[in-house]
Amino acid sequence: MATVLYITAHPHDHTQSYSMAVGEAFIEAYRESHPNDEVVRIDLYQENIPHIDADVFSGWGKLQAGTGFDELSDSEKAKVSRLAELSGQFVAADKYVFVTPLWNFSFPPVMKAYIDSVAVAGKTFKYTEQGIVGLLTDKKAIHIQARGGIYSEGPAAALEMGHRHLGIIMGFFGVPSFEGIFVEGHNQFRDRAEEIKEQAIAKAQEVAKNF
Repeated sequence: MATVLYITAHPHDHTQSYSMAVGEAFIEAYRESHPNDEVVRIDLYQENIPHIDADVFSGWGKLQAGTGFDELSDSEKAKVSRLAELSGQFVAADKYVFVTPLWNFSFPPVMKAYIDSVAVAGKTFKYTEQGIVGLLTDKKAIHIQARGGIYSEGPAAALEMGHRHLGIIMGFFGVPSFEGIFVEGHNQFRDRAEEIKEQAIAKAQEVAKNF
């Protein structure tokens, strides 16, 4: 049995968001094809995702210096322990499904905060004399992203930094398989918006079978 983290970064649900609609179609098709796997939903707009701030750096520094956890401030304890929980959950999972819109050429800020929470030396990567080595070499990931315009080709392709960012991070972690499913052009071609969404849903359902 595999554990799948279904990680969404959108304030709206599948009835209002194109990325969430395709994401839900993907995960339902995945459940049908992999009935024994566990799917864990992580709604980043509802979760407590601490930012890497002064409390976190202070707490980490104290622990590295040998200070006991009980001697940290309440704020340091809460943030450091939550970050450890998130990174531990991420490492323990087998597959990752990221669902985001393309906002201002990237993804919503809650996704960046989540990435920061799981990018932990010794857990998802390590430093060696030969350079940085990713530790998640037995995982796989997919990114479902809605783009109002066309970014897969043409002049706007160089501006897309959300899927590329996740791809770089997955490579950094050593994840050998990273795919993308894109819903794009629904704002640019409003008369075809429903068709564009349905085509993406059909693709997601097909890809889910072998993910």
